[in-house]
Amino acid sequence: MGRLASVVSKKLLEGEKVVVLNAEKIMITGSKEWTYAKYKQRVDRASISNPRDLGPKYPRRPEDIFRRTVRGMLPYRKSKGRKAYKNFKAFVGIPPEFKELELNQIPEAQFNNIKKGIELGKISKLLGAKF
Repeated sequence: MGRLASVVSKKLLEGEKVVVLNAEKIMITGSKEWTYAKYKQRVDRASISNPRDLGPKYPRRPEDIFRRTVRGMLPYRKSKGRKAYKNFKAFVGIPPEFKELELNQIPEAQFNNIKKGIELGKISKLLGAKF
């Protein structure tokens, strides 16, 4: 996920529009227990305070987790980062408007020989996401 997010953020800063499909199939390296504990701690920290508070919030859905990861790699508080972030979309599955288009894969973000890893969709389901 980190490799893909860094490549996407660089392309966004160059001015390209980027759409990520099948966000639930993005791989996170590391053991299942460590990865789940990391994201569970973030979600719990966001929801421990008064539930009526306006923040902080941390997403549970896979496309939202990936969007948050990309946002963290952009200078989001500056105008160029906000402008770049508006050119980014992520989806679970493939929406009908993208079925006929030619899809490109990013070779730098391909995972090879991962011994420990888990898909983002499985982590989201463990966190309680419904998609």
